[in-house]
Amino acid sequence: MSGPEVISLGCRLNLAESDRIRGMLGNSDEIVVINSCAVTAEAVRQTRQAIRRARRARPDVRLLVTGCAAEIEHAQLAAMPEVDGLIANHAKLDPRAWNLSVEAPQVARSRTRAFIAVQNGCDHACTFCVIPQGRGPSRSLTIDQVLREVEAHLAQGAAEVVLTGVDVTSWGHDLPDKPPLGSLVASILDRFPELTRLRMSSLDGIEVDEELVKLFVSEQRLMPHLHLSLQHGHDLILKRMKRRHLRHHAIELVGRLKQTRPDLAVGADLIAGFPTESEEHHQANLSIIRELDIVHGHVFPYSPRPGTPAARMPQLDPATIRQRAIELREAVSDVRRAWIEAHVGLELSVLAEADGTGYAPDFARVAVPEGTPAGRIVRVRPTQIKEGLLV
Repeated sequence: MSGPEVISLGCRLNLAESDRIRGMLGNSDEIVVINSCAVTAEAVRQTRQAIRRARRARPDVRLLVTGCAAEIEHAQLAAMPEVDGLIANHAKLDPRAWNLSVEAPQVARSRTRAFIAVQNGCDHACTFCVIPQGRGPSRSLTIDQVLREVEAHLAQGAAEVVLTGVDVTSWGHDLPDKPPLGSLVASILDRFPELTRLRMSSLDGIEVDEELVKLFVSEQRLMPHLHLSLQHGHDLILKRMKRRHLRHHAIELVGRLKQTRPDLAVGADLIAGFPTESEEHHQANLSIIRELDIVHGHVFPYSPRPGTPAARMPQLDPATIRQRAIELREAVSDVRRAWIEAHVGLELSVLAEADGTGYAPDFARVAVPEGTPAGRIVRVRPTQIKEGLLV
């Protein structure tokens, strides 16, 4: 194996940070890093499973754990015999935490898509969420810092840049003059005319600013893919989650964007079985999938997280939670199926990945011609669908 093995679980921010860690550690092939997730109890279980699997596969290397679970589940992970050490989540991009020189490289070789963490941490207090315990308060890179990272990734051949973070739409709130996220996106597009694809990761719709709205509807290089940190479709549950938006806010935002950019594909995070959720609340969750045409759905069965207010609320039984998660996923699958079918016969611009597939601007997954190198953008016209894949 050439270089360190970094196993990333969870969000796109972890992917971006894993690339940075890989770059810092250089050519060392005697280390395995688990960049962990703790967003749900299932994520913690998968972290522990990844640790055990990595140790079985490579019994003689040094195995280190970082990420949110390394903070929130510190004692439990430190007690695992497979683990040689933990790196604090807030320090994982500091070379000194890895016993490296401060001159260690800070940008790894780009993937096909470069994930750039423009923001970290969160200042909000959603009642179900444990992530602020693992990530700390919101903090932003400056525009100049982001531009330098974009430039470095483009120099290494990245064909698409994805802006990510814990709460991306809070970018700039801690900077002088509190610039909105739209100003950062505009600066990237202005500075790099050669950048053909810029994509946003999950956004809090209530904080999408006017400049970003204008860019979504007018700038073809900003991909038509809006992923909302929605969480639920009923106002009472949203209030009990301590979210800052209501159902109508999401509907109005999506409707406004689709008026001038009808090719916009909508994704959303949705929680099934939140404490006190009634059948009426669940039906509202199902109906917003159809109302927003959610085609990229991330459904999370609720699980109580330590120290959160929601963990002290009346809980639903696990079987009900599981069944509601199944129903939400089926609803997304139905909407997605019709959306995928509408792509057949269209000419699509597809960014090829290494596995023989690629992604259209709206994140539809497409098979690319055999032999297409990863990172190349090709024009294809799908003629059929096989197992959910445009072919």
